[in-house]
Amino acid sequence: MTEHVIRLPDVGEGIAEAELVEWHVKIGDLVRADATLAAVMTDKATVEIPSPVDGEITWLGAEIGDKVAVGSDLVRLKITGERDVASIPQLLPRAGVAEPVKPAGFAKPRAADNAGHGTSPVTSPTPVPRPAQPAEPQPAQRGVIRAVAVRPVASPAVRLRAREAGVDLRQVPSTGPAGRITHEDLDAFATRDPRVTRSHALQSKSAVEDVKMIGLRRQIAERMAVAHTRIPHITYVEEVDVTALEELRETLNRRKRKEQPRLTLLPFLMRAMVSAIAKQPRLNALFDDEAGVIHQHAGVHIGVATQTPAGLLVPVARHVESLDLWDCAAEVARLAEAARTGTATREELSGSTITITSLGAMGGVVSTPIINHPEVAIVGVNKIMMRPVWDGAGFVPRKMMNLSSSFDHRVIDGWDAATFVQHIKALLETPTLIFMND
Repeated sequence: MTEHVIRLPDVGEGIAEAELVEWHVKIGDLVRADATLAAVMTDKATVEIPSPVDGEITWLGAEIGDKVAVGSDLVRLKITGERDVASIPQLLPRAGVAEPVKPAGFAKPRAADNAGHGTSPVTSPTPVPRPAQPAEPQPAQRGVIRAVAVRPVASPAVRLRAREAGVDLRQVPSTGPAGRITHEDLDAFATRDPRVTRSHALQSKSAVEDVKMIGLRRQIAERMAVAHTRIPHITYVEEVDVTALEELRETLNRRKRKEQPRLTLLPFLMRAMVSAIAKQPRLNALFDDEAGVIHQHAGVHIGVATQTPAGLLVPVARHVESLDLWDCAAEVARLAEAARTGTATREELSGSTITITSLGAMGGVVSTPIINHPEVAIVGVNKIMMRPVWDGAGFVPRKMMNLSSSFDHRVIDGWDAATFVQHIKALLETPTLIFMND
């Protein structure tokens, strides 16, 4: 009987470490070859780690949320048989070669021995003696308050109810079997302490739940912190009359061919942004603030912020300058579906040069978008609302929408930001001009 060591494989070119986001096994589990052991995440891509052999899990080298270095020990399995486990190939590249380990008497590594490898110390194989079983408790006298030193007997539901009501269970007489406190006992105690009968919605609560930030949520937090601390934002808000745009959109959707996607506002905005960028190419850039270099791109690669069950992702529509209105709609729909189903590739989630963020009908009246570092601009779409607008003779109902856009003030001056947004506004308010730029 030997141990087989599985190390974290090379999960991507240039990746030195990955975050452990999920264990599919626990110590003591029996696994078959090709069974998934764990999932790790790097650069918003999740990779599953399979087992190359059959065996029993004896050790797990990290906890959820830990960063694990490539090549570090991740899992150890106990293998039965006389076969040479060193000859068993790993299923993924650079996963490490299995190392035979003595099944008994091996030294327990100290915590310092694992420093920098994202692993936990190997637990000692020495069996822990089982404590003697306590004597069977004698049934408590019914209806009698217990001594202070005795822990009251009650179900978890009764304990929770008492805790939220601020009731000391040691003061509640019990009538249940073996001295157990029941819900009826709490009800009876309410005659002396009415807090027990208060509505659950009005009861004070003291529970605290600790939720560890892992996986995509931690990556989002880190990226937002970098963007907020390193980029001096300037936000420019302008209202846009989209009445004509909405009428045109509805007309085109009624007349579209069966194979064409349904048009939303985003394809029109994407085409308007391409036109505005052609006049102000500095808006379509990445700023390397460490090198002091602005990388100004000719291709317009628009990231579209998309909410998914796992968190916010930004799939990228590439070379929007070469896409017409229907192409933009099809690409946005395809990328959004890939992001929500978790099938988007690393390439589809990187490489944007400017970003659109929109919450649709929940977009609010105004927002302050955070720039997708190292980009220098982001365009935020707020919700469309019917408002009374003065046309010179009277108030008329118009469909109005705000654009809330943020810019890196180190690169983009306020005048340039306003000029950019005003160009987009003009095209959206007279949408036929968008086709003249195609």
